[in-house]
Amino acid sequence: MTKCYFKTHNIEPDFKDVETLKKFLTARMKIMDPARSGVCAKYQRKLAKQIKYARYMALIPYTAYQGMRIEKNVADMDRSEETEYVNPSQG
Repeated sequence: MTKCYFKTHNIEPDFKDVETLKKFLTARMKIMDPARSGVCAKYQRKLAKQIKYARYMALIPYTAYQGMRIEKNVADMDRSEETEYVNPSQG
């Protein structure tokens, strides 16, 4: 069994220490379970609370980057690319 990261380094999880918090997030920005991260139960609770607070403060994203949505400017498009918007309620 691995020793708890926070006990080994004698530190507390802190929402301002983003680099340390990111070590305990998956690629999709989910909090790792204690079995995978090696953090004891006491520090897992503190870690989860600090990660959630860092997300609230916008220091860490809630989800992984999904890709940029590209919206074309109507002025930049050819006339052939333009589509007319039809309101479904008006038929």
